[in-house]
This record gives sequence, structure tokens and C-alpha cells, in this order.
Amino acid sequence: MIDFISQPWPWYVAGPLIGIVVPALLLIGGKQFGISENLRHMCAWAPGKVEFFQYDWKNGIWNLTLIFGVVIGGYIASTFIGSSDPVGISEATRSDLALLGISNFEGLMPSQFFSWEGLMSGPGFFLIVIGGFLVGFGARYAGGCTSGHAISGLADLQLPSLIAVMGFFAGGLIATFFILPLIL
Repeated sequence: MIDFISQPWPWYVAGPLIGIVVPALLLIGGKQFGISENLRHMCAWAPGKVEFFQYDWKNGIWNLTLIFGVVIGGYIASTFIGSSDPVGISEATRSDLALLGISNFEGLMPSQFFSWEGLMSGPGFFLIVIGGFLVGFGARYAGGCTSGHAISGLADLQLPSLIAVMGFFAGGLIATFFILPLIL
């Protein structure tokens, strides 16, 4: 069973499973899938007088349960089910990343940036801290993250979600082809 679970699942299994989530949430209670809203729920736990966080966060307990399950599931998968096989990256991508100075392809992320040593470097700090802030700010400013807009919003045929997803893709292309080469 562990061998079956630890293998990559094909798109024709994983895609429909993700696709079932959206109608199930809508049918169960009119809820929408999204991850970034959890930050607001967690901030609402803390006592304070910021008006944005003054609401009944308990209505989002199902979403908090989801995110905690993602974290716990990720820990279990990486600790007990994890594979020693390297991440499958094409040779063309490896050569493009090597031109940017990324040479270690072991693990899920380049340890040159995603480690304590990498965090202390200029590019690592920019990618992790500044990039993380911009992603978090952008997700809240756009009214949701990529998963919420792309999975739930597009499934509900919401025009703001279509605009947000187009912006996510445009921003990703700009970052990949223009900003990342400048940083690295």
C-alpha cells in the first residue's frame, strides 16, 4: 500500500479528485475552496482591535481543519512515505536553471535558497522573505489565492477569478523570464 501511495498519481486520477472538491463544498454548505483565507482566520484567533479581524472565525473552522490536514499530511508524507528518488525535472529545465546558478536538484526545492544558509544570501532572502510577503499580500488583495480563484472561482464562472488567474499567470511569466534572471 505504501508503494502505491508514494508514487506520483496520474493526472486522470488526481484531476478528477480535485474537481470533486468544488461541487462537494458547494453542495455541503455553500463553501468555497481556498487556502489564503486561513491566515485571516488565524489572525482572528488572537485578541486585538484590528477591525478586519473582528468577525466570527469559527465559520471557517472547516477551512482551518483543511490547512492543518495539509500540513500534517505533508509531514507524514515527507517523513514516512517520502521517496529518495530525485524530483523529475527535464534536462532542458535543468540546463536553464544551471544558467541561473541553480545546480543542486536533490530534494523538492533548491537548497541553495530554501535553507537557513540560503536565507542569509541576498537572492535567498529576496526569494523567501520578500517573495513570500508579496505572495501573501497579493493573495489577500486579489480576494483569494491561486487555488481559491483557479479551482473554486473558475468553477463558479466568476469573472473576478478569471481576471485574477490571468494576472497570476502573467505575473508568473514576468517573474520567470524577467525578474528571476535579475535576482540570480
